[in-house]
Amino acid sequence: MSAIDLDRTDLLLLAELQRNGRQTNAELAERVHLSASACLRRVQRLERDGVIAGYRAEVDPERLGLGLQAFVRVQLNHHDAESVAAFARFVNDWDEVVACHALTGDMDYLLQVAVRDLEHFSRFLLDRLLNQSGVADVNSSFVLRTVKAMRGLPLPL
Repeated sequence: MSAIDLDRTDLLLLAELQRNGRQTNAELAERVHLSASACLRRVQRLERDGVIAGYRAEVDPERLGLGLQAFVRVQLNHHDAESVAAFARFVNDWDEVVACHALTGDMDYLLQVAVRDLEHFSRFLLDRLLNQSGVADVNSSFVLRTVKAMRGLPLPL
């Protein structure tokens, strides 16, 4: 998919919405120095063009009882289309996996996992991931603390 040409006002709108997606159109318009109607038209265009992919609440995993996070690197036995598709289907069904990225290098995937505790992680690893046909190797690292979390994409303002 190709990049869409965005002007400085579009980038300012995106920066503001990444900072606070719940602000009203009037507040947003004031912050980027547009009329409310012009602001709304631009936001709707950014949504229609797929630049704005959605709006979400940022949830604290610890407040939900998910106090342990890990990154799990996964290597598959086979890399044919069927094996890769099967792994992707299983990963999408696992609630513990909050993100999955295909990688270059010696491991094929990086999973970000959020679980209650070490026992929950152990059950996920032993009962689900390692039982998955096609998984050759895994390597896990636990998050000690998050130094910087994703709060939006960098924008060339």
